[in-house]
Amino acid sequence: STPIFYANGPPHIGHLYSALLADALHRHRGLRGAGPGRLSTGTDEHGLKIQQAAAAAGTSPPELCQRVSGLFRQALTRAAVSFTDFIRTSEPRHQRAVRHFWGALQDGGALYKGCYEGWYCTPEECFLPESQLAERRDAQGRPCKVSLETGHQVHWTKEENYMFRLSAFRDPLRDWLRDNPHAIAPEPFYQRVLHWLEEDLPDLSVSRERSRLQWGIPVPSDPTQTIYVWVDALVNYLSVVGYPETHGEWWPAAHHVVGKDILKFHAVYWPALLMAAGLAPPERIFVHSHWTVRGQKMSKSLGNVVDPAACIGQYTLDGFRYFLLRQGVPERDCDYYDEKVVKLVNSELADALGGLLNRSTAPSINPSNTYPCFSESCFPKVLDYREAKGPGRASAEDYELVASVASLPLQVASYFEGFQIYKALECIALCVRQTNGFFQRHKPWKLDRKDPAEQLWLDTIIHVTLECLRVYGTLLQPVIPHAADRLLSRLAVEPEERGLSSLTFLPRYDGKPCPFEGRELGPDTGVLFHRLEKPRQHQLETKKL
Repeated sequence: STPIFYANGPPHIGHLYSALLADALHRHRGLRGAGPGRLSTGTDEHGLKIQQAAAAAGTSPPELCQRVSGLFRQALTRAAVSFTDFIRTSEPRHQRAVRHFWGALQDGGALYKGCYEGWYCTPEECFLPESQLAERRDAQGRPCKVSLETGHQVHWTKEENYMFRLSAFRDPLRDWLRDNPHAIAPEPFYQRVLHWLEEDLPDLSVSRERSRLQWGIPVPSDPTQTIYVWVDALVNYLSVVGYPETHGEWWPAAHHVVGKDILKFHAVYWPALLMAAGLAPPERIFVHSHWTVRGQKMSKSLGNVVDPAACIGQYTLDGFRYFLLRQGVPERDCDYYDEKVVKLVNSELADALGGLLNRSTAPSINPSNTYPCFSESCFPKVLDYREAKGPGRASAEDYELVASVASLPLQVASYFEGFQIYKALECIALCVRQTNGFFQRHKPWKLDRKDPAEQLWLDTIIHVTLECLRVYGTLLQPVIPHAADRLLSRLAVEPEERGLSSLTFLPRYDGKPCPFEGRELGPDTGVLFHRLEKPRQHQLETKKL
């Protein structure tokens, strides 16, 4: 699942990054043939912030949400995010699930009515303790309090609300995390949550007075109160799997992809709420950091919000997907600027990967337009390539390449499993470079095709290169689906031959048959990746709401 995105403004690359991480995991899982899977996303449409944004735009909350939700659906579809569910918190199926969930909390004795007062931050829709505040001056020069983390102004709020007994779940939450060390990844975020659970865990306000907040789901048995937007939003993960009737088929096999700013909601409040309602916590929570633009935080006021549609238009769909997933490191904030995208896409996709496909399938090198035969006499299997020179034509570096590519699928799978997609792409890029080195080193264009011994070696060089490309194309499908499809089609790899479970590299080296050997290559699919132009101006646009 991706987080459901807040419908108070159009999508930016931070939203797209969350969705692409989830999409790559979902696609990778599908290629492993690991049984049915689904990918949910959507929009979070209730709360004070939306009430205020609609008023400022001179429209009603439902009209604002309808429009912004459409923008998100469009942006995700355009970015080839393979979602199976798009949930809107304004939908009847979701509201029904929230009311039922509230009932389960009430029946379990987890709710009580209490007077709550504190500093409330509307943009973040939460109360903040004194320790997380700072003194500032507002636009009129009057002293005011703001959130330390975001700089947003807070207001003292006192009201009677329903409270959730969060304090009672400190030990159950600690036990859950100790028993499931991989529940939250990467590791630093797991440690951060454990640290939070060492501190005080005060009870949580889970409703607001209806007079202050009309745009939300009313508390089932008390029309004077509105269910707190975060409780409402978190239940989306149950709504999409048919709660309260059919969720058992899927829950708790949920893998949430979330930004670090909403970690506490997902790793502390949500598991506690689930336990209180008699359900298990989600299986995994994958956490990522944020994107800055030229070292600055993205913000409407700075006018540096990066529009995903403009980026896809400029760098191509696959180019931009590759950049975000290759450069995004979940543990730390990543910086975006145009030159960085151009440099990466040109060097790794256009030159290294596209160039290799182009050279190894060129009519001058491969006139028969086939997947040529591998010769065991030219490239004999050796136990230790570091020993004395073997009888064939292959060098120690060639054996190193074969070993690297043979171990690549497992390596990539383990990085996907640990939510380190960027490391998987780093390994693939390294192997692509090695394969280019192999091709360059043996200069197949200089070999004499009329000499039978040379012809055998030439065919072997091309066979090994195409086998490497087939592995890269297969492994890159979750990240650059369109380019990977073109690459595999050029190599005549059929749709049913593109899964990860059946991916074996260079079987002829191990004396096994290769189903591709002798097969005619697919039609020329043209340049795999056109080189990008250096940007003349920053394509950073904010679309006015």
